[in-house]
Amino acid sequence: MKALFKNAWGYQGDAMNLPVANVDDAVAFYTSVMGFAVDSRSDDPVRSVVLTRPDVKIALAENGGDPTQDGCAFEVDDVENVFAEFQANGLGKENADFKTENSHGSDWKVFYVVAPDGLCYWLGQRLTN
Repeated sequence: MKALFKNAWGYQGDAMNLPVANVDDAVAFYTSVMGFAVDSRSDDPVRSVVLTRPDVKIALAENGGDPTQDGCAFEVDDVENVFAEFQANGLGKENADFKTENSHGSDWKVFYVVAPDGLCYWLGQRLTN
């Protein structure tokens, strides 16, 4: 069963404008490893692609930004299930290195993924409210 992604927040405040050098090169990782589907593509005002999983959307854009300084946080229902799904899809990361972090007054079980395009993803399961 696919893991449930509940929310998405861009590190720079905009999960719908994540910078990549080349949209076409980046898409394969998101569709094959992270389980997103291509929702739409655009060339105006810049080349971009909207990617979806049930209940969340993100967009990659050739907007001139630095992907190593951006990314997205995802709230998920079960981080271990997410890591297992990504591994089965070819992530190639042997250990999730799960950590417990406190963010905005809640404890989270988390792991990180850095995409080939340089964007970093925080995947967290809320442990306390």
